[in-house]
Amino acid sequence: MELWHLGILFLAALVAGAINSVAGGGSFISFPALLLVGVPPITANATNATALWPGSAASVGAYRYELGRQEKGLLLFSVLSLIGGLAGALLLLRTREAVFTQMIPYLLLLATLVFAFSPWLTAQARRLSASAEGTRRQRFGLLGIYLSIAVYGGFFGAGLGILTLAVLSLMGQENIHEMNALKTLQATLINGIAVAAFILAGIVEWPIALIMTLGAIIGGYGGAAIARKLDPLLVRRLVIGLSVSLTIYFFVA
Repeated sequence: MELWHLGILFLAALVAGAINSVAGGGSFISFPALLLVGVPPITANATNATALWPGSAASVGAYRYELGRQEKGLLLFSVLSLIGGLAGALLLLRTREAVFTQMIPYLLLLATLVFAFSPWLTAQARRLSASAEGTRRQRFGLLGIYLSIAVYGGFFGAGLGILTLAVLSLMGQENIHEMNALKTLQATLINGIAVAAFILAGIVEWPIALIMTLGAIIGGYGGAAIARKLDPLLVRRLVIGLSVSLTIYFFVA
């Protein structure tokens, strides 16, 4: 890999880290960047997850208080996250490169739609939660849906946080800080066990991952100070515009 390729990946991770700290959607920057410099798709997915995981893990500490207030459902969600994340990672490892390559445009399209319509999804989830009776069968159904989301997170993961928030809303949670705390912890667990599987399988490009991790940390802690001065809605629109462009590119390419 050329030195300028590493520079591009460092900058992509830096921007991704800043975007994740403000509006989410950093993978729309970092994952395509890996593909565009020639990293094979499955390796790119594993390396991207590995590079961005430390930033997610670091965020959990900021939610210690909120997590301490919801111990009741914490263990159940955590177990489902670990099971689903591992299943998704193993599914990716068993997927042929050519098949995953064909799936990329559709995965990006799904993630783009989830990100673009996240306010509507959250509002609909809260409306359904307010009108639901909350029976045991419904609750088990929602836990099944969350397990499917965790599998998706281990397999690909873009848009994972938004889908998790939607399920939490359907389960009746209303405190956005507690919801964000649970979402952050579960994303860390899902991605963490997936990354462990990728490392054991030997498909992580470590020089690239370390460079991108450094960029993501700098972007998350330094670039966010600049990004927070921007209108979050503007940042969201920029991410949506870029993700739509990249989705179209991978459909056409």
